[in-house]
Amino acid sequence: MRNVKLGAGPLRLLMNLWPPFIGAGIHVERISPDYLEASVRMRMGLLNRNYMGTHFGGSLFAMTDPFFALLVMHNLGRRYVVWDKASSIDYRLPGRGTVRATFRITPAQLESIRAATAGGDKHEPTFAVDVLNHKGEVVATVSKTLYVRLKPPKPAS
Repeated sequence: MRNVKLGAGPLRLLMNLWPPFIGAGIHVERISPDYLEASVRMRMGLLNRNYMGTHFGGSLFAMTDPFFALLVMHNLGRRYVVWDKASSIDYRLPGRGTVRATFRITPAQLESIRAATAGGDKHEPTFAVDVLNHKGEVVATVSKTLYVRLKPPKPAS
């Protein structure tokens, strides 16, 4: 999928058909046309609850996994390498019912990445997102570190 530039709508539909998301009850609600924002929800179900009857932590983590990398990748374009490098999760409250996360990047963050990588250096920006319950309380905070580098020019043949 990396070599195909998809619009936000078709990408959202494809992600909602991805078996790991289906199994975990994860649904991509929206990806903005400019790829600066994405919203995801996860309903509580038999396949994503833990022994204590709350959301399985791995599912909470999975619902946040690809989005910052996707948003940055689609904004920077094919001249850049973008990978998830590290993640951490801080569980705050037991997750029950439907939980949501909204991922946002700004034009200023993108410009900072471009400036930091302009000379060919790697850059490792960090982003954070809160997973919220139906009351708006923070269930978990996820921190994501990306690896970003401008691809070297291809040699002339």
